[in-house]
Amino acid sequence: MTTTAPRAVFVTRETDYELLLARHATREQARFYLDTRGQKLAELEARHEQFQSVLRQARATVPADWRQTLVRRADLDRFLFAPEDVIVAVGQDGLVANVAKYLNGQPVLGVNPAPDLFDGVLVRVGLNRLGAALPACLHGDVAVENRTMVEGVLDTGEKLLALNELFVGHRSHQSARYRIAIGDATEDHSSSGLIVASGTGATGWARSIMEATGQQVALGPQERAVGYFVREPFPSIATGTTLRAGKLDQTALQVTSRMNDGGVIFADGIEQDFLPFDWGRQVSIAPSERVLRLIAE
Repeated sequence: MTTTAPRAVFVTRETDYELLLARHATREQARFYLDTRGQKLAELEARHEQFQSVLRQARATVPADWRQTLVRRADLDRFLFAPEDVIVAVGQDGLVANVAKYLNGQPVLGVNPAPDLFDGVLVRVGLNRLGAALPACLHGDVAVENRTMVEGVLDTGEKLLALNELFVGHRSHQSARYRIAIGDATEDHSSSGLIVASGTGATGWARSIMEATGQQVALGPQERAVGYFVREPFPSIATGTTLRAGKLDQTALQVTSRMNDGGVIFADGIEQDFLPFDWGRQVSIAPSERVLRLIAE
């Protein structure tokens, strides 16, 4: 009986230098564009080379008897992850969130290519530890954080997963109308949308909402609970503001759209990857049974 060798899947996104070249076609055109604005291409080139160096070093740590491959963030929805894969996200923290919803139990190691730029909350495995951490993932010899994810299930059966948060609202972020229900409590809303965040996401978008509103919801990253936060709820004769923030563990959040056009649900800030949420559609949002297996430092 043959067994499939483990595969290290390196996940990256385009560097700022690569994005600039894609926009301007040639290096010289990109340089001219920045020069006319008093900026220098050299800094972006240096950052790009630094990233490529870290990526080469990371790939060199993969055990010789393993397979390995590289996938860009833009191709994640078309990439087939296998059960024996070990994921190495080389980039900023958001890259871990981008890949999380496509996984089903595969371990994720995050490598920070620019500690002076990125906080490294989720990407915190050093290059000097990566070579040992890769096989340790398979043998249970490494600390693992089972990070709670958010799951939205539409009445059509479609599902959307998020590591940080799900957004429900209007695609233009204008006034969104919907009915919210938690257990026996219901309320019609007009707001700039709502988010449902995990403990991981509570340090990002949800944190800014909590600081702005004073509505605090304590969430641990491995706690099987999520928090909901309504953005700028508007009180009127037909809409209320009572159900504006809270914690969900045993009860799901039910949302019914009252938007004739433009209603959307998207995950982790990726607005172009959305599910339509127009009038009458319903979504149930709660902690997911699926978790992100993040390798701790």
